[in-house]
Amino acid sequence: MHAMKKILLILSFIGLAQFGFAQDNQPGQKGGGGGRLEAYKIAYITKRLNLTPEEAQKFWPIYNKYTTDLRTLRLENRDLPIIEQDEKIVGLRKKYQGEFSHALPPDRVNQFFKADREFNGFVQKEMMERRQLRMEQKQQLNKN
Repeated sequence: MHAMKKILLILSFIGLAQFGFAQDNQPGQKGGGGGRLEAYKIAYITKRLNLTPEEAQKFWPIYNKYTTDLRTLRLENRDLPIIEQDEKIVGLRKKYQGEFSHALPPDRVNQFFKADREFNGFVQKEMMERRQLRMEQKQQLNKN
């Protein structure tokens, strides 16, 4: 039964993500809709970690700093070889593992990093599928 709930959660998330991407990709929108995607990520992580209000109050400020630092690290090191970029990201995660442990027990900190990876994987997969669909549509239009 637990596996069925997980499958339903994933399917419902994918449906939400598709709706969010459709909304985010509308022409003329400012900001690219990244805020909406971040809202989905927050909802996903909250559900996966089953955060209590007290945990959430401690967790989200750390998360916000983590995402800001991660974004900065990626921008500042984008010209480095990928292996060096990965090493820096792992170093940042290790640093924040200690920070997150002030809000959550160690097993739930690990669960956060897994949920973060899963969410990013869903987003990447969705983007690749949409890119592939657009390419196929372009090819179909060029044939006609």
